[in-house]
Amino acid sequence: QVQLVESGGGLVQPGGSLRLSCAASGSILSTDVMGWYRQAPGKQRELVATIASGGILDYADSVKDRFTISRDSAKNTVSLQLNSLKPEDTAVYYCQAAIRTRLSPSLLRQYWGQGTQVTVSL
Repeated sequence: QVQLVESGGGLVQPGGSLRLSCAASGSILSTDVMGWYRQAPGKQRELVATIASGGILDYADSVKDRFTISRDSAKNTVSLQLNSLKPEDTAVYYCQAAIRTRLSPSLLRQYWGQGTQVTVSL
């Protein structure tokens, strides 16, 4: 079994910063792409940022130059630094990882965390 656990959400004023963290645990053989997605009320879940095992980064246009994704592959963790936050960044943020487990080494499966709420408001 694999679990992804996020932390670091909360309430912040516009222009403020937060740091989200996600740790994957369980019978992990290797981790490929890791990323963050978000879902605002009444909207579809959308990509925020991803980072491949080789370090290639991808960001949504709406967060470029404000958010920074990073990972520690040895610890199976991924983080998201959120700066210059705007009210439209309010959403539940989900961690995602593509993982091969020791039980099924040939299968690359997507895992999701439970989500952490980020609210940007005065």
